[in-house]
Amino acid sequence: ASAVAGRCFEPVSGRVTFAHQQIEATIYVTIKAVARYSSEDKFRVLVSDPEGGVKLDGATDGGEGRNIATITIAADAATRQRVDYLQGMLLAKWEKSKSGHASWAEQIRAALLVNGGEAEDDDDSSVSVGPSIFDYFIHGLALPWKLLFSLVPPPDYCGGWVCFFCSLVMIGLVTMIIGDMASLL
Repeated sequence: ASAVAGRCFEPVSGRVTFAHQQIEATIYVTIKAVARYSSEDKFRVLVSDPEGGVKLDGATDGGEGRNIATITIAADAATRQRVDYLQGMLLAKWEKSKSGHASWAEQIRAALLVNGGEAEDDDDSSVSVGPSIFDYFIHGLALPWKLLFSLVPPPDYCGGWVCFFCSLVMIGLVTMIIGDMASLL
């Protein structure tokens, strides 16, 4: 038996009394809610010491003096299906979240590097050329803006809604700054 009394079920003991010509009786056992995804727990019900001329079948488990019934507590198939579905959904969301985190980190890294960290290809040869002085100058001017806008999360989060609303906030911020600068002139 793999079920543990007190953890998997409430232990019960007592006397079962049969009326004349009664051939079955019900024994109530409280089964506790324990996480059973793919396992089964078993416990035994022992019927012993028959009185009043009652005889137990000697060919069954336990012999003539007692009968043993093995009870199996199994997981519900519908519950198992729901758990599998939820696990699949969470795994898909987790993978999407991991790609979103990687995308966001790449977005911030590209904002910090001149030309996004990519070298330019020379038109005449297959040799890649590093950033020019002008590229460094423009990068220095644009760096605060690049860093500010790199904080907008990628569209992998919440179906793109977080990106959409953060973009609206950034557009409003830029509009406000341009309006304030224009009023100074």
